[in-house]
Amino acid sequence: MNRRSFLQSVGFITGSAFISLQSNAFNKLSRDKTVTGRVTDGKKGIANVVLSDGYSVVLTDNNGKYSITPDAKATNIFMSTPAGYEFKTDYNVARQYETLGSRNAYDFTLKALKRNDNKHNFIIWADPQVKNKNDVKQMMDTAVPDVQQLLKSMGPDALVHGVGVGDLVWDNHALFPDYNRAVAQMGIPFFQALGNHDQDYRLGGDETADKTFKEIYGPTYYSFNRGKAHYVVLDDVRYLGVERTYDGYIMENQLNWLAQDLKHVNKDQLLIICLHIPVHNAVKNNTDFYALLEGYTNVHIMSGHTHYNLNNITNGIYEHNHGTVCGAWWTGPICSDGTPRGYGVYEVNGNELKWYYKSTGFDKTKQLSVYTEELTNQKRLIANVWNWDPEWKVEYFLDDKPMGAPEQQKGFDPLAVQLYKGDKLPVSRPFAEPKKMDHLFVAHFSPSVKKVKVTATDRFGEKYTVITEC
Repeated sequence: MNRRSFLQSVGFITGSAFISLQSNAFNKLSRDKTVTGRVTDGKKGIANVVLSDGYSVVLTDNNGKYSITPDAKATNIFMSTPAGYEFKTDYNVARQYETLGSRNAYDFTLKALKRNDNKHNFIIWADPQVKNKNDVKQMMDTAVPDVQQLLKSMGPDALVHGVGVGDLVWDNHALFPDYNRAVAQMGIPFFQALGNHDQDYRLGGDETADKTFKEIYGPTYYSFNRGKAHYVVLDDVRYLGVERTYDGYIMENQLNWLAQDLKHVNKDQLLIICLHIPVHNAVKNNTDFYALLEGYTNVHIMSGHTHYNLNNITNGIYEHNHGTVCGAWWTGPICSDGTPRGYGVYEVNGNELKWYYKSTGFDKTKQLSVYTEELTNQKRLIANVWNWDPEWKVEYFLDDKPMGAPEQQKGFDPLAVQLYKGDKLPVSRPFAEPKKMDHLFVAHFSPSVKKVKVTATDRFGEKYTVITEC
């Protein structure tokens, strides 16, 4: 199939699915109280595969068979794809679930990977958040080709998947097919989390606000495996029943499900939890959530929502709150804190995880911005190291003389102030404002200095350098 025919097919499938599912989803037809099924490789049953209706969790037996009694509120049967197998997708959109209907049996067929998956990669897309076709065009012209180039650099044998951690669109659900087209073109399996802008705002309370999302992407919380890593996707956006009113909260049914799901995960296993609203400071019942993770020694949370980049470590749990694909809502090249538009890139090797932030349109070596400013009788250096965490080391040099570490301060990125500050900027969406952050490093120096160099070394020993002529 040529590229044009492929894209037309994707557009037809995602568009028609959106229309038909919206009108016919979740028809409650009669079926037996207990649902059964089998997970196979096409012939042989696969044992110990986790399946769930979102309320209870069961395992397949030695023949790959399972039996489950769906909760009255259940809409899907989903499989936690086991390690060593390909992800089930439709034009790269993850489809590891079946929609409950009148059938009494739901089977799943898996295909074994051709290589060991202990080493693999994944990317995190936070907030593509397209509102109109102009936003879609920017996404397709910038973010998608950037991912394509990244994947090419990884080589043809790399195992890579993606997770969109919410706000795939910006209230305009007719653009879900455009997001799906982006996923199809990137060419890797993509899982989706629900964001506040992916909700239906006029259909009632939290239980109905995810109707459209579910029709297109299936359950809003689920899990899957690759190599020695266990991935969980959660819905932490609680819609409060008044238009565009929500908070960060993980509902009790999800916490109950998560407790059951984690029973099948070793305490020292790499655990990656993906959701939209950051947990550490914006999920009201994060104490209950953290309690479920006690004893797990290698947990990383992937979040979005904020349109800035921040790393937080709470109770030994590392949360990556990502800068966004759309930056400051597609109004400029950076997020509100000066982080370039972009996404997270992660490398899994067994139970070990490495990462960096990939700025759209730039090489992976772009990890900081450096500014010099003229003051009354001196100059000021401001270095924005957007993916900084306490294991990073930042140093500066004046005319090649080492000066040690600049002072870490909370402040505004100068370019963000220039582009976004004030009620008339940016012109198209003036609500975007610069955000004060603590990953700025400041030093003052004599006007006689001709050259400034800043070196930032990340927790993995990778060094990034920017040299500025004064």
